Amino acid sequence: MATETDVKTITVKELARKVINHEDVFIIDARNTDDFDDWKIEGENVEIMNAPYFELLEGVDSIVDKLPKSKEIYVICAKGGSSEFVAQQIAEAGFTDVYSVAGGMKAWSEHLEPIKIGVLKDGGELYQFVRIGKGCLSYLVISDGEGAIIDTNRMLDPYESFLEKQDVKLTHVFDTHLHADHISGGRKLADKFDAKYYLPQKDANEVTFNYEEINNGDEFTVGQTTIKAIYSPGHTIGSTSFIIDDQYLLTGDILFIDSIGRPDLAGKAEDWVGDLRTTLYKRYKELAADLLVLPAHYMGIGEMNNDGSISKKLSTLYQQNHGLNIDDENKFRKTVTENLPPQPNSYQEIRETNMGKITPEEEQQREMEIGPNRCAVR
Repeated sequence: MATETDVKTITVKELARKVINHEDVFIIDARNTDDFDDWKIEGENVEIMNAPYFELLEGVDSIVDKLPKSKEIYVICAKGGSSEFVAQQIAEAGFTDVYSVAGGMKAWSEHLEPIKIGVLKDGGELYQFVRIGKGCLSYLVISDGEGAIIDTNRMLDPYESFLEKQDVKLTHVFDTHLHADHISGGRKLADKFDAKYYLPQKDANEVTFNYEEINNGDEFTVGQTTIKAIYSPGHTIGSTSFIIDDQYLLTGDILFIDSIGRPDLAGKAEDWVGDLRTTLYKRYKELAADLLVLPAHYMGIGEMNNDGSISKKLSTLYQQNHGLNIDDENKFRKTVTENLPPQPNSYQEIRETNMGKITPEEEQQREMEIGPNRCAVR
């Protein structure tokens, strides 16, 4: 009979690399079915089965026939406790390569995976931090020993360790807009490194802290690299995109790979839909077609490139993205005001946190962010 030592653990970082590398992965998700249906681990070669913990308390006979004999089995739950019990049950049923995912879906939601996007003209580098469990994307520009981070997530350790490893001095921290689906760590990170924190002025009417304004046409120098601000409202009234090194277009939550940004998270869908259309159908149209689009979110694993990054040329999106090809303005308006997924969990509290109006405890912040990102029009 198996002992406790027969059940191994795997970190979310190790599991994320397997998913990003398109390895065959078999997962048992032991959360209740409603939570599983709302949000789960996905990947090109991921096979996942929902087997709620409470249904396995007396044993795993009901699922044994569905388990692969020749594959590693990864069990995940909400926080990592129930998965250990279920993994032990499976090991006792005769399976040898059984792993409990340490920290569960909470840890999965918080993992950031840095991926190199490319080099800059001065020899610098651009990295994309993929938050694979939440669909959030943030960016690090490195140039001549200086760094800028755009759309920082709440978890700061991955950025800090990466900056230290690369021997980079952080000088600028930007948010493309006032986020409503995740808590920004931008201001906290800037304070920690004595860097300047920037926010679009039109999104900052209710913030309670000091910040540096971002306005249309502003240019920021990081090392030898130029970051240019392009006012691009529609998701929020202040939404701003950035062109980096005349090669990369960071679109925030305005334009995604397979969709476009929703205009309703501040309750202003009818007011902002015109701005959204102008940004997508005019402002971006005037930009260089070969810019590489780098959004602040992605919706699904199908948008991921072979190396795990999320990006596509602007010209390609104008050919393939349905949201960029709705000629009739009334149809566009209807699409982006009626065809919306549920709003993000705790989005109003997240907005107030990002304004500095409330300061939830760390565990409460985790709970506020749990679930998929819902920043796009379907």
